[in-house]
Amino acid sequence: MSEVIKHECGIAMLRLRKPLSYFIEKYGTPTYAISKMYLLMEKQRNRGQDGAGIASIKLGMKPGKPFIDRARSVESDPINDIFKKVGKKLNKLSKDTEKYLDADYLRSNIPFVGDVYMGHLRYGTHGNNTINHCHPFMRNNNWRSRQLIMAGNFNMTNVDQLFDRLVELGQHPKENVDTVTVMEKIGHFLDLEVQELFDKYRKTEDDNTVISEKIEEELDLGRVLSRSCKDFDGGYAFMGLTGFGGGFVARDVNGIRPAYYYADDEIIVVASEKTAIKTAFNADYDKIQEINPGHALIIDKQANYKEVQYLEPQKKLSCSFERIYFSRGTDPAIYNERKTLGKLLIPKVLEAINYDLKNTVFSYIPNTAETAFLGMMKGLDKHLVAKRLESIEKGVSGEELEKILSFRPRQEKLVIKDVKARTFIADDAMRDDMVAHVYDTTYEVIRRDVDTIVVIDDSIVRGTTLEKSIIQMLDRLNPKRIVVVSSAPQIRYPDCYGINMSKMKEFVAFRAMINLIKRNGKEDLLDEVYYRCKSALRKDEPMSINYVQELYDQFTYEEISDETANIIKSHNIKADVKVIFQTVDSLHEACPNHLGDWYFTGNFPTEGGMKVANRAFVNYMEGKEGRAY
Repeated sequence: MSEVIKHECGIAMLRLRKPLSYFIEKYGTPTYAISKMYLLMEKQRNRGQDGAGIASIKLGMKPGKPFIDRARSVESDPINDIFKKVGKKLNKLSKDTEKYLDADYLRSNIPFVGDVYMGHLRYGTHGNNTINHCHPFMRNNNWRSRQLIMAGNFNMTNVDQLFDRLVELGQHPKENVDTVTVMEKIGHFLDLEVQELFDKYRKTEDDNTVISEKIEEELDLGRVLSRSCKDFDGGYAFMGLTGFGGGFVARDVNGIRPAYYYADDEIIVVASEKTAIKTAFNADYDKIQEINPGHALIIDKQANYKEVQYLEPQKKLSCSFERIYFSRGTDPAIYNERKTLGKLLIPKVLEAINYDLKNTVFSYIPNTAETAFLGMMKGLDKHLVAKRLESIEKGVSGEELEKILSFRPRQEKLVIKDVKARTFIADDAMRDDMVAHVYDTTYEVIRRDVDTIVVIDDSIVRGTTLEKSIIQMLDRLNPKRIVVVSSAPQIRYPDCYGINMSKMKEFVAFRAMINLIKRNGKEDLLDEVYYRCKSALRKDEPMSINYVQELYDQFTYEEISDETANIIKSHNIKADVKVIFQTVDSLHEACPNHLGDWYFTGNFPTEGGMKVANRAFVNYMEGKEGRAY
């Protein structure tokens, strides 16, 4: 993507199903679990580079002995910083073979040599980028069954409501942020569940240590989640661990945020992406399961696991941006979906270049658009095969047929991501000139005033990099026309479920719509929609209407695409510029299992999402800079 948008976050959990001595004997090292956690996090580095954290729990430790370890970092390379700390004592001990391979000694003396692990990668889309904002978070208690460690990939749209609910429950929350409110809400009902079990067994048992063991055996984490999460509005995949090693990974009712798991006789593992599990454990893809919407993977004290429904699932609307951009393209399903996205654009591309393949050069914006580019070229090959068959059927022969059969479309690497240009100059004109050189190009491969350049990006969000850098750079090659192709549809609405796209005015498609509204003398409609949004928000009732959709309905998809081209084409650009966006129908065809498309359509799956869309428009009309949730 030419413009980076941030996404929160990545999760990983690992539960050993055998004692440490088993892994030492089989693999010859006590670092099996730590190494696997490192791989799970490193292979999800794409999901968060602002911070990272890890926690581990040692099971069966005697009272007075530490059994929970946690490390977090906001250094420039937080994953390596954490695991350098985690491995420090182990590395020193490795020279003493006897102690290094002694499971009992290690568990008693070395941090992070545990049985259960939790890892988290953070993109700081909200809050300061400090250690205090890094997951995992801990809710401490001397009862192991009440101890709670949590981390997640989520964003709640109704944080204020959840905060008020905590106050109604008698709590005094220290912060009004979704991470704290989610943990405290679950922690409250965890406490209730434990207390109810304690009261039950206290009637027949005098030994509190025995009661504690029974509570840990019987505690129903699925019931805790059912009681805790019924008023959550947002997208989430969050995980929790209790002090005795029981845990859960819960997914929202629409399956917006991703979560996958794999289990065998040695381990249970959870991650945000299938490829992380595949790489770390060489698991067969068909054995890596997706946690269903409204379900949680529950792991008990004995490392038994089951997937249980804790809330009523709604229509599955998994985030399509996961497939277009965020998730690693090494997943075979994602790889093929991105290729299909590129292939489905061919009819529009051919129309834009007037079917003049001879004078067209195809390229892509590195690096995430490369797979869509391959798909686009595959679609072009299919078109050419059909044309060749047509020529043969018409009886074309000899030199003309040879010319048709030997033709190949021209492909070049025109856009190159160069070293980051530091914008240390305060002057606006010179700063723009610096930004324009973030990308570089391959010179002397375009025929001046003859060739058309077709360049594909995986998505176009703000259009700033296209306007300030890429279009400027390509225009220096003196093409006749530049066609910018997006493998994603027009981004029209803010996301409120974990992607850092919260301000409508930043979206180039929104700016294009506003330009058309004003050019066509429909400013009164802006005021009408503003007052409808304002009135609906004032009532503070459940919201099912996104009033902003009416503004987009005034224009065709192509009109907004053409106005986007006008925006990104500066006055000094000599070439004709055209923009082609993927259609929503084609997106669904390419990614049939990930139909979450609210950023393109405005059809938010939750009432909180509808509120965010309307509030974002109100913020735009009132000139407010804050995000809408």
